[in-house]
Amino acid sequence: MHRRRRTALALSAVIAAAAPLLTACGNDAHPGAAAVVGGQRITFAQLQSRVDEVRRAQRASVPDAASYEQAVARTGTLTRDTLHQLVLDRVLDRAAQDAGISVSRLEVQRMRAGLEQQAGGAKGLKSAWLQQYGVPPQRLDDNLRLQLEAQKLASSLHTDPSRPEFWKALSKASGELRIDLNPRYGSWDVQRSGRVDARTPWIREVTSPPRRQPA
Repeated sequence: MHRRRRTALALSAVIAAAAPLLTACGNDAHPGAAAVVGGQRITFAQLQSRVDEVRRAQRASVPDAASYEQAVARTGTLTRDTLHQLVLDRVLDRAAQDAGISVSRLEVQRMRAGLEQQAGGAKGLKSAWLQQYGVPPQRLDDNLRLQLEAQKLASSLHTDPSRPEFWKALSKASGELRIDLNPRYGSWDVQRSGRVDARTPWIREVTSPPRRQPA
């Protein structure tokens, strides 16, 4: 379980504070796209849809509006973290593909059953993955598939996901995919296989106060 937790922490969005609104001036070099990965676009609409999934799951998991506002306040970089995860998921898929690794539905089901047993049931696992990793219930199986890909990739490299050898494989995959982020979300560091914030004076981050939701 410890290795699985480390893997999830490394590969799942780690969410910590209020969802920012980014306002920018100047020309948009990525019209309609938050990122381009391997020639495929991740649109703003796709990114916002994934963020909304987390927000709805957070609202459904708490008893009142005040608790929801606290959850939002703890997840302030949700949009950027979600984009980071969407890109990293594709990087991991590419690295696994390069290594000839695949994951079956049965393997995902077995992993989920084991984790549910440890978490005290399906509800406990969904709650834990949402709170700790920002993974909404409908994305749980997708996330577990990625965890298995990471474990298999690490095993094929005779290492584990915390070691440089593992991240070197992800770096190689990042380079192959030619990742290009919209400048408002920073840039993609191929060597680290991670998003880095751009320091540009014409981008201003504004934290909007969460709107009160009916209980």
